[in-house]
Amino acid sequence: MNKKRVAIAFVILCILLLVLVVLNLCMGSVFLAPKAVFEAFHAGDPDALNLVIIRDIRLPRILAAVILGGALGLSGYLLQTFFNNPIVGPFVLGISSGAKLAVAIALIGLLSAGVHISQGGMILSAFTGALIAMGFVLLLSLKVKNPSILVVCGIMIGYICSAVTDFVVTFADDSNIVNLHNWSMGSFSGVNLKDVRIMAIVVFVCLVFVFFLSKPIGAYRLGEAYAANMGVHVKALRVALILTSSLLAGCVTAFAGPISFVGIAIPHLVKSLCKTSSPRIMIPACFLGGSVITLFCDGIARTVFAPTELSVSSVTAVFLVPVVIVMMLKKKTKSGVA
Repeated sequence: MNKKRVAIAFVILCILLLVLVVLNLCMGSVFLAPKAVFEAFHAGDPDALNLVIIRDIRLPRILAAVILGGALGLSGYLLQTFFNNPIVGPFVLGISSGAKLAVAIALIGLLSAGVHISQGGMILSAFTGALIAMGFVLLLSLKVKNPSILVVCGIMIGYICSAVTDFVVTFADDSNIVNLHNWSMGSFSGVNLKDVRIMAIVVFVCLVFVFFLSKPIGAYRLGEAYAANMGVHVKALRVALILTSSLLAGCVTAFAGPISFVGIAIPHLVKSLCKTSSPRIMIPACFLGGSVITLFCDGIARTVFAPTELSVSSVTAVFLVPVVIVMMLKKKTKSGVA
C-alpha cells in the first residue's frame, strides 16, 4: 500500500467535499455570493431571508446528501464484500426498492388512518423492506452461482418491488400521492435539521461499527476458509454485513428515496483512486467518495434547471452508469485473459 498515494487521495476527497459544500450553499434558484453566506451567519438576525434560505433549506439538504451519500458508498462496499462481486449494490440488488415498498406501504397505511409516522418508524419500515429484499437475493444466491445472473435476479426483484409500489400509490389518496412523488423518485428536498440529526446518529454508529470490523473483513475478502483459520467467526461476520448494509440502505431510502448506482460505483472509483483494497482505507474512503458524488449530483439536480428540480437518482444514473459499464467490461476482459 502506497501511504503517500492514500494520503493524497483523502486530501483530494476532503477538498472536493469542502468545495462542493460551499458551492451548494451559494447556488440555487437564488444565488448567494460566498460573502453573503458568511454575512448571513454573522448578522444575528434569525429572520433574515438569506439566513432562512441557508439554515432551513440548503444546509439540511447538503448535510443529508453528505451523510446519506456516504451511507450508500459504505453499503455498496459491504455488499460487494459479502457477495465477493464488484458489480453489486443496494440499488442493483433490489434492496433499495424493497425498502421503498415497505416505506410506501407504511406511509400510505398510516396517513390514511390519520396517523403520522415518525422518522424512526420510517427507518424501521425501510430496514424491514431492505431485509426482506436481501432475503430473496440470498435465497437466489444459494441456487445461482453465476454473479452476473445473480445481479440480473436482483434487478428483477427491484422491478417487482417498484411495480408493487406503483400499485400501492395508485390506490392512495391524492394528498398521499403528492407526499410520495418526490420521495419515490429520489430527492433530498424537504429534509430538515431534525431529520439530519437522526440520520447522522444511525449512519455514524454503523460507520464506527464497520470500521471496527476492518480486520475480520480483510481476512474474509481473502476467502472464508482463510478467515476461519484466522479466528474470524464467519457466520457472525456475514450476518453483521447483511444487517449493517440493509440498515444503511434503509436509512437512505427512508429519508431520500431510492438513489441509484452510488453504492455500486463508489467502491470501484475509490479503489482506483487509492490503489488499495485494505478495509481500513476503503471504509472511510467509500464514505467520503459517496458523500462527494451524491452532493455533486444533488447540486446539479437542483440548480441546472432551477426552479425545476431533477431527480437525484436520474443524475447519479447519468454519471455513474458509464462507470459501471466500464467496470463490467474490465471484469469480463480479465476473466477472458484468465
